[in-house]
Amino acid sequence: MTDVLWTPPADVLQRSRIGAYLRWLAEHRGLEFADYDALWQWSVTDLDAFWRSIWDHFEVIAHTPPTATLAGRDMPGTRWFPGATLNYAQNVLRMPGRADDDPVVLAYGQTREPEVLTVAQLRDQVRRVAAGLRRLGVTTGDRVAAYAPNIPETYVLMLATASLGAIFSSCAPEFGTRSVTDRWQQIEPKVLVAVDGYRYGDKPVDRSAEVTAIRAALPSLRHTVGISYLDPAAPAPDDALSWAELAAATDEPLTFTPVPFDHPLYVLYSSGTTGLPKPIVHGHGGILLEHLKMLALHHDLGPADRFFWFTTTGWMMWNFLVSAPAVGAAIVLFDGNPGHPDLGALWRLAQESGTTYFGTSAPFLLACRKAGLVPREIADLSALRGVGSTGAPLPAEGFTWVYDTVGRDLQLQSLSGGTDVCTGFVGGVPLLPVYAGEITCRALGAKVEARSADGTPVLGELGELVITEPMPSMPVGFWNDPDGIRYREAYFDVYPGVWRHGDWITVNSRGGCVITGRSDATLNRGGVRLGTAEFYSVVEALDEVVDSVVVHLEDDEGGAGELLLFVVLADGLTLDDELRKKICRELRTALSPRHVPDEIHQVRAVPRTLSAKKLEVPVKKILTGTPVDQAAAKGALANPESLTAFATLAHHRTP
Repeated sequence: MTDVLWTPPADVLQRSRIGAYLRWLAEHRGLEFADYDALWQWSVTDLDAFWRSIWDHFEVIAHTPPTATLAGRDMPGTRWFPGATLNYAQNVLRMPGRADDDPVVLAYGQTREPEVLTVAQLRDQVRRVAAGLRRLGVTTGDRVAAYAPNIPETYVLMLATASLGAIFSSCAPEFGTRSVTDRWQQIEPKVLVAVDGYRYGDKPVDRSAEVTAIRAALPSLRHTVGISYLDPAAPAPDDALSWAELAAATDEPLTFTPVPFDHPLYVLYSSGTTGLPKPIVHGHGGILLEHLKMLALHHDLGPADRFFWFTTTGWMMWNFLVSAPAVGAAIVLFDGNPGHPDLGALWRLAQESGTTYFGTSAPFLLACRKAGLVPREIADLSALRGVGSTGAPLPAEGFTWVYDTVGRDLQLQSLSGGTDVCTGFVGGVPLLPVYAGEITCRALGAKVEARSADGTPVLGELGELVITEPMPSMPVGFWNDPDGIRYREAYFDVYPGVWRHGDWITVNSRGGCVITGRSDATLNRGGVRLGTAEFYSVVEALDEVVDSVVVHLEDDEGGAGELLLFVVLADGLTLDDELRKKICRELRTALSPRHVPDEIHQVRAVPRTLSAKKLEVPVKKILTGTPVDQAAAKGALANPESLTAFATLAHHRTP
């Protein structure tokens, strides 16, 4: 039997927001449920009633009401809340349960002093920046891009953009020029807002050259706005506005453009495993409903809370975090190196900010454990009620460490989902106990199943994670994919009408879940996900490199794992230290320091299918001990002999 590490308090139904929701369902819908499983079953069976209850329970502000909850259940193509018009920013800025002078944004970092915005100040800044964008000619459907970190300006910009019915997209400033332009050339932004640089720990990182290169690569830009973040005295770039000019005082009122439920809110990006990063379009209504449900009913957040998640603006957890004021919670933003000056920094930040829910990644928790850190001995964490972990599976020893060293009474919620839905499919809930090494439940409204190789649902054994009923926060579509072909190929090709997510999952008899990683070849180091395609575009741009393949070997203990790069060189060249350094330098500059490989090896050929696709997954399997014959179907390969070199290396690497 798996260890039970936390049990819900006896009065959980009286104290939690999901308890209040259950009382509301009894009073307003005449519905009563014996336990969480019964509630979940209803939520994924009667989609119409469940999602309408979320709309009504949270009193969504709409300009025109919906004519139905959903038009058809077929995936893809479900239309949610047809006829409704609303605005995401208006619903977030309502901030229920908060007074005008309550702090609602608490921002910390290594580049400048802490900053606090009250409810009234946040609304006023959004009002002024929206007016500034309007002066620049931004209107419904235009794209506004932010090359900026997790700071109040980025949040204000996102809400101001949304208030106009324009479309937001952000890249963290540690992304190199190529990573950024691969994303934004696809969506053609009208306005770019960019920082001059940032500090990572005590190291200043100037990004002015990258900003210049990004501007040059985006012919669609009409305006650039500079945020003097690294150097407050620095002027804005040539012919650019300053942030102060964008946010200048004005009498214009704060207004919200009503848009259809599925009107684009922001564009997030896949990690680019098979070509350019996919531009995933999320809608106002779907994101709002999904985040109201998760933040209030699963994370139990409300007006008494301060919600923190360690994230950059290049990860969907930022988008998830900043929806929290919609349920009344304040948000804690952090920009910088989480390990500076030591791994205790974020725990001390939790004390300083009064954080009640501390979200981070599994690798961060495991790094703290490895370092022998005892957070409750270095910080007063008495305000903490919840700890969240995502980004990678958290093993049982990670759970145990949290309860041994952070706090006995808090609820640890391990969750998993994706950029594709901007939420977690599986996570925690206040009603259920926490078991070591196990994600507690499938989220309300998320019909998650494990499927065997032949497509049949399985319980208690490893399968492909699928979702068999639509969710409102599934993408509106991909940018510039008018027939929906790329969207269908991404999720619905393997099981028609069923969303295949690309994770391996085991669902047990009590509904608990264990995720064992991606079923594809995404690279994930230090919480930054980048696909192999972006990696190759940098490496193979070098004259010396003809072809390459990269694999990430995960560490079972949750460390960074090993990133191995294999290169095919031009005729007559041999891999030496000089070339290794050059490759590493290019990857560090173009992508991020986390994507510098641990080892680089020369091979004669990269294994490819008959249709010329690289075979990362078979290479990874061979390197982790799978015999060649079992790792790949040789008949499907254009060059099966290429696998031998990897088998030889695997043999030599085995301790």
